[in-house]
Amino acid sequence: MADDWVASGEAAWAGEVTWGNWRRPEAELGILPADMSGLRAIELGCGTGYVSAWMARRGATVVGIDNSAAQLATARRLADEHGLELDLRHGNAESVDEPDGSFDFAISEYGAAIWCDPYVWIPEAARLLRPGGRLRFLGNHPIAMTCVPLDGSPTDFTLHRDYFGLHRLDWRECEIDPGGVEFNLPLSDWLRLFRDTGFVVDDYVELQAPAHAADRHGTPGQWAQRFPAEQVWKLSRR
Repeated sequence: MADDWVASGEAAWAGEVTWGNWRRPEAELGILPADMSGLRAIELGCGTGYVSAWMARRGATVVGIDNSAAQLATARRLADEHGLELDLRHGNAESVDEPDGSFDFAISEYGAAIWCDPYVWIPEAARLLRPGGRLRFLGNHPIAMTCVPLDGSPTDFTLHRDYFGLHRLDWRECEIDPGGVEFNLPLSDWLRLFRDTGFVVDDYVELQAPAHAADRHGTPGQWAQRFPAEQVWKLSRR
């Protein structure tokens, strides 16, 4: 599906820093430090690399890792076109070939945040970060996942699956818009996982779509005005 993300990646490389399906401005969410000079940062599941580019422009030395060679080819092309130096690696965000405490900052927007098992990638992020290092990630809200019909139809106002026990969501055999295997957790399980892996929660943001928002990736804008479709976690390593 890498070809589906080329145009949006190109736009994100060239545009302002915005987040999530409805492109909420960085000035509103404050996900990235304004000045990242001297920081070593890693993007876990970097895709086309636009978040890595945003960090590099703020002064960070950036590693981007992704398991899609096609996505990385787009990221490398765009890095060349924009004159940015990024260390882009083909690999697994659940097992990064770097020593413990190698990074000051780690981030994922719809990369490891949804495509990797949190019981694997969150401990790996903790391992990679120095004490005091920060992890930021944005992905689907667990409530939204309970409201997606089992056939893959757009999110609606009915609970279609259990909230408790939420973990692995397999969309490969869906009748409508089949996808891959994603992951999410109930909020209490996220909090317990952060505690057990040495993270402190600095902030948590449930994103609301703007008024009159368009439908995005199977989520009606009207739904995301009333309920959180996306979440942002801001964590620090103890």
